[in-house]
Amino acid sequence: MRYTLILGFILFMIGLWAMLTRKNLFKIVIGFSIIDTGVHLIIVTIGYLSGKTAPILDKLVTPANAVQKVVDPIPSALVLTAIVIGLAVTALMLSYVVRLYKRRKSLSIEDYRELKW
Repeated sequence: MRYTLILGFILFMIGLWAMLTRKNLFKIVIGFSIIDTGVHLIIVTIGYLSGKTAPILDKLVTPANAVQKVVDPIPSALVLTAIVIGLAVTALMLSYVVRLYKRRKSLSIEDYRELKW
């Protein structure tokens, strides 16, 4: 569990580094996707409790003892939702990068000065 949390933070830092230091628009989008994956790992790791089972009621887990035996399903549900949203945002960013490339024939962020304040 501890190693998964460390891996999530490492992925977050690698993605942040890629977004802040790279000039290629595709590499920036990949950095965002790596940050997204790191955050998902962190949320799942925080929601995990050792010694507990999945929140499925059956013969071994009755409604009366479910609180003591099952893991909270909310973090897992939030991560599933975040994966879908992250995929949609990544697809939108990639479509913007493709459109910018078709217009300017460049993937360098330095060639888009007029978009800055």
